Amino acid sequence: MRTVTVVGASLAGLYAARELRAQGFDGRLVIVGDEPHQPYDRPPLSKDFLTGRSDEAQLALTDGEETAELAAEWLLGTRARGLDPRGRTVLLDDGRTVPSDGVVIATGASARRLPGPQPAGVHTLRTLDDARALRTALAAGPQRVVVIGGGFIGAETASSCVALGHDVTVVEAAPLPLLPQLGPEMAAVCAGLHARGGATLVTGTGVAALRGDTAVRAVELSDGRLLPADVVVVGIGATPNTGWLAGSTLALDDGVLCDDGCVTGLPHVVAVGDVARVGAARAEHWTSATEQPRVAVRNLLAASTVETVRPLPYFWSDQYGSRIQFAGRRRPDDTVRLLEGSPDEGGFLAAYEREGRTTAVLAVDRPRPFMRLRRALAAAAAETTGVPAGV
Repeated sequence: MRTVTVVGASLAGLYAARELRAQGFDGRLVIVGDEPHQPYDRPPLSKDFLTGRSDEAQLALTDGEETAELAAEWLLGTRARGLDPRGRTVLLDDGRTVPSDGVVIATGASARRLPGPQPAGVHTLRTLDDARALRTALAAGPQRVVVIGGGFIGAETASSCVALGHDVTVVEAAPLPLLPQLGPEMAAVCAGLHARGGATLVTGTGVAALRGDTAVRAVELSDGRLLPADVVVVGIGATPNTGWLAGSTLALDDGVLCDDGCVTGLPHVVAVGDVARVGAARAEHWTSATEQPRVAVRNLLAASTVETVRPLPYFWSDQYGSRIQFAGRRRPDDTVRLLEGSPDEGGFLAAYEREGRTTAVLAVDRPRPFMRLRRALAAAAAETTGVPAGV
């Protein structure tokens, strides 16, 4: 391969670029990014960056020395608008084309928005520019903030808004936040963090409309209630950025469909990170974005799937001064057992079990024992599948 193009200057895209050089690719490396920024770390956007404890310089994932070592052509602020049917040319929205022997798709996902008009004061939190706008809005003094969606982004944003002195209400359409990930028993425990942290949690109802002419004034719920609001943050998930691939021969279904080695239907095109549906699953987690590129690049340079990846699912969330950590593959019929601590005490460690085996582990403020169990889970998964599960 003489030219490889990485589409997406994201965390996954950066890791793919690093792997290309580390695995011996010394040809032309082009990195296309629709944002004008060099790759940056997204998890702090809803936490330290939003509260002002960190600045933009601390978000940077690269420095001048690494940029020089990568020897890449950075096409930032440039959106990819297409991939030719054979996957050999990346088309850019400014009319340029990038002929490529290999392509890494790392275009990530975009925040979902509520349907209908979006008055001023309604925000999403996915990009650095989103976080800048929200931080500016919150700096205007104590305000009534309504966060729509009780997932990780919603909960972390609510926590940061409380820390900044705002009156915060979180609206979750499901009976409990994080119900699919944690199950009812543990989801109820984690839901209690909102009350202890100082936010109001409203569950079991959706949003009917945003009220306000030019600026938002209230959120109307499906049950008829009105929540006064000066700032609204919409955290209802993300949609993989695959629109630019329409017309290519790649299979698209809630992401770019790949085999277990991140390889698409074209052996010289791989996908990684939030946009990739690897082995029938798409995981919007930091660990996927950092672990998939090594295998994807190896397969890209080999022009076939010579290695597969099956990382142990892992995510963490910082809310109201507590760290939630989860690893494993929970099923609805798994039972939960407390191993140490107690939800009433604040910190605890719990195991999900099935037929005498531990399938997943959840911790709140128990990082060391959690890591021991996470490593054990990864080792057991590797023994069962024959595929190393990264930790």
